[in-house]
Amino acid sequence: MERMILTREGYEKLVEELNFLKTKKRREVANQLEFARSLGDLRENAEYETAKEAKHQLESRIASLEAKLSNAQIVDLQDIPEGKAFLGVSLEIKNLATGQIFCYTLVAQDEADFQKGKISVTSPIGKGLLGKSAGETAEIQIPAGKVKYEILKILRPS
Repeated sequence: MERMILTREGYEKLVEELNFLKTKKRREVANQLEFARSLGDLRENAEYETAKEAKHQLESRIASLEAKLSNAQIVDLQDIPEGKAFLGVSLEIKNLATGQIFCYTLVAQDEADFQKGKISVTSPIGKGLLGKSAGETAEIQIPAGKVKYEILKILRPS
Protein backbone atom coordinates (compact mmCIF):
# COMPACT_ATOMS: atom_id res chain seq x y z
CA MET A 1 0.00 0.00 0.00
CA GLU A 2 1.31 3.43 -0.87
CA ARG A 3 2.04 6.09 1.74
CA MET A 4 -1.06 8.03 2.72
CA ILE A 5 -0.52 11.70 3.52
CA LEU A 6 -2.95 13.11 6.07
CA THR A 7 -3.36 16.25 8.11
CA ARG A 8 -3.17 15.83 11.89
CA GLU A 9 -6.96 16.33 12.07
CA GLY A 10 -7.59 13.66 9.43
CA TYR A 11 -5.30 11.19 11.18
CA GLU A 12 -7.04 11.74 14.52
CA LYS A 13 -10.44 11.29 12.87
CA LEU A 14 -9.41 7.91 11.42
CA VAL A 15 -7.99 6.79 14.79
CA GLU A 16 -11.25 7.80 16.47
CA GLU A 17 -13.32 5.86 13.91
CA LEU A 18 -11.08 2.79 14.30
CA ASN A 19 -11.43 2.85 18.09
CA PHE A 20 -15.22 3.15 17.81
CA LEU A 21 -15.43 0.25 15.36
CA LYS A 22 -13.16 -2.01 17.42
CA THR A 23 -15.05 -1.40 20.65
CA LYS A 24 -18.70 -0.35 20.52
CA LYS A 25 -19.49 -1.44 16.97
CA ARG A 26 -17.84 -4.87 17.33
CA ARG A 27 -19.87 -5.50 20.50
CA GLU A 28 -23.04 -4.41 18.75
CA VAL A 29 -22.44 -6.73 15.77
CA ALA A 30 -21.50 -9.63 18.08
CA ASN A 31 -24.79 -9.15 19.94
CA GLN A 32 -26.69 -9.16 16.63
CA LEU A 33 -24.99 -12.42 15.63
CA GLU A 34 -25.73 -14.01 19.01
CA PHE A 35 -29.38 -13.00 18.78
CA ALA A 36 -29.67 -14.33 15.22
CA ARG A 37 -28.10 -17.66 16.27
CA SER A 38 -30.67 -17.97 19.05
CA LEU A 39 -33.47 -17.94 16.48
CA GLY A 40 -32.68 -21.49 15.42
CA ASP A 41 -31.92 -23.10 12.06
CA LEU A 42 -29.03 -21.10 10.56
CA ARG A 43 -29.57 -22.40 7.00
CA GLU A 44 -32.80 -20.46 6.56
CA ASN A 45 -32.15 -17.62 8.97
CA ALA A 46 -32.13 -14.27 7.14
CA GLU A 47 -31.21 -12.37 10.32
CA TYR A 48 -28.15 -14.57 10.78
CA GLU A 49 -27.04 -13.94 7.17
CA THR A 50 -27.56 -10.20 7.62
CA ALA A 51 -25.57 -10.20 10.87
CA LYS A 52 -22.76 -12.21 9.24
CA GLU A 53 -22.59 -9.70 6.38
CA ALA A 54 -22.52 -6.79 8.85
CA LYS A 55 -19.62 -8.47 10.67
CA HIS A 56 -17.77 -9.00 7.39
CA GLN A 57 -18.22 -5.34 6.40
CA LEU A 58 -17.13 -4.16 9.84
CA GLU A 59 -13.98 -6.28 9.81
CA SER A 60 -13.17 -5.11 6.27
CA ARG A 61 -13.46 -1.46 7.33
CA ILE A 62 -11.30 -2.10 10.42
CA ALA A 63 -8.62 -3.78 8.27
CA SER A 64 -8.76 -0.90 5.78
CA LEU A 65 -8.36 1.73 8.51
CA GLU A 66 -5.50 -0.17 10.15
CA ALA A 67 -3.69 -0.39 6.80
CA LYS A 68 -4.20 3.32 6.10
CA LEU A 69 -3.02 4.33 9.56
CA SER A 70 0.03 2.07 9.40
CA ASN A 71 1.03 3.78 6.13
CA ALA A 72 0.02 7.28 7.18
CA GLN A 73 2.35 10.21 7.04
CA ILE A 74 1.12 13.28 8.86
CA VAL A 75 1.85 16.46 6.97
CA ASP A 76 4.18 18.76 8.88
CA LEU A 77 3.17 22.39 8.48
CA GLN A 78 6.86 23.33 8.50
CA ASP A 79 7.24 21.45 5.20
CA ILE A 80 4.50 23.41 3.44
CA PRO A 81 5.97 26.14 1.23
CA GLU A 82 4.88 29.58 2.39
CA GLY A 83 2.25 31.17 0.16
CA LYS A 84 1.56 28.06 -1.93
CA ALA A 85 -1.56 25.89 -2.16
CA PHE A 86 -0.74 22.53 -0.58
CA LEU A 87 -2.33 19.90 1.63
CA GLY A 88 -3.57 21.46 4.86
CA VAL A 89 -3.91 25.07 3.69
CA SER A 90 -7.13 27.00 3.23
CA LEU A 91 -7.79 28.97 0.09
CA GLU A 92 -10.10 31.78 -0.84
CA ILE A 93 -10.80 31.52 -4.55
CA LYS A 94 -12.98 33.37 -7.02
CA ASN A 95 -14.80 31.79 -9.95
CA LEU A 96 -13.88 34.20 -12.75
CA ALA A 97 -17.02 33.39 -14.76
CA THR A 98 -19.56 33.96 -11.99
CA GLY A 99 -17.68 36.14 -9.52
CA GLN A 100 -18.56 33.73 -6.69
CA ILE A 101 -16.00 33.42 -3.90
CA PHE A 102 -15.36 30.09 -2.19
CA CYS A 103 -13.26 29.03 0.77
CA TYR A 104 -11.77 25.54 0.65
CA THR A 105 -9.28 23.60 2.69
CA LEU A 106 -7.12 21.15 0.74
CA VAL A 107 -7.13 17.75 2.44
CA ALA A 108 -6.34 14.09 1.75
CA GLN A 109 -9.00 12.04 -0.01
CA ASP A 110 -10.23 10.36 3.19
CA GLU A 111 -10.71 13.76 4.86
CA ALA A 112 -12.74 15.35 2.07
CA ASP A 113 -16.11 16.75 3.11
CA PHE A 114 -17.53 19.18 0.58
CA GLN A 115 -20.25 20.37 3.00
CA LYS A 116 -17.48 21.57 5.34
CA GLY A 117 -15.41 23.12 2.56
CA LYS A 118 -12.78 20.37 2.61
CA ILE A 119 -11.77 19.25 -0.87
CA SER A 120 -9.42 16.45 -1.75
CA VAL A 121 -6.08 17.20 -3.39
CA THR A 122 -6.94 14.30 -5.73
CA SER A 123 -10.17 15.94 -6.96
CA PRO A 124 -10.02 17.92 -10.22
CA ILE A 125 -10.31 21.26 -8.41
CA GLY A 126 -7.84 20.24 -5.69
CA LYS A 127 -5.29 19.06 -8.28
CA GLY A 128 -5.74 22.25 -10.28
CA LEU A 129 -5.07 24.46 -7.27
CA LEU A 130 -2.04 22.60 -5.90
CA GLY A 131 1.18 24.59 -5.99
CA LYS A 132 -0.49 27.84 -7.01
CA SER A 133 0.10 31.16 -5.23
CA ALA A 134 -2.22 34.04 -4.36
CA GLY A 135 -2.93 36.12 -7.46
CA GLU A 136 -2.51 33.19 -9.85
CA THR A 137 -5.34 31.74 -11.90
CA ALA A 138 -6.08 28.08 -12.47
CA GLU A 139 -8.06 26.75 -15.41
CA ILE A 140 -9.49 23.41 -14.33
CA GLN A 141 -11.30 20.73 -16.31
CA ILE A 142 -14.29 19.45 -14.32
CA PRO A 143 -17.09 17.12 -15.49
CA ALA A 144 -19.28 20.13 -16.38
CA GLY A 145 -16.55 21.76 -18.50
CA LYS A 146 -13.67 24.14 -17.82
CA VAL A 147 -13.75 26.54 -14.92
CA LYS A 148 -11.29 29.34 -14.16
CA TYR A 149 -10.45 30.36 -10.60
CA GLU A 150 -8.32 33.17 -9.22
CA ILE A 151 -6.62 32.45 -5.93
CA LEU A 152 -7.33 35.41 -3.67
CA LYS A 153 -5.78 34.25 -0.38
CA ILE A 154 -3.82 31.35 0.99
CA LEU A 155 -4.21 30.80 4.73
CA ARG A 156 -1.84 28.50 6.57
CA PRO A 157 -3.37 26.56 9.46
CA SER A 158 -2.34 27.81 12.87
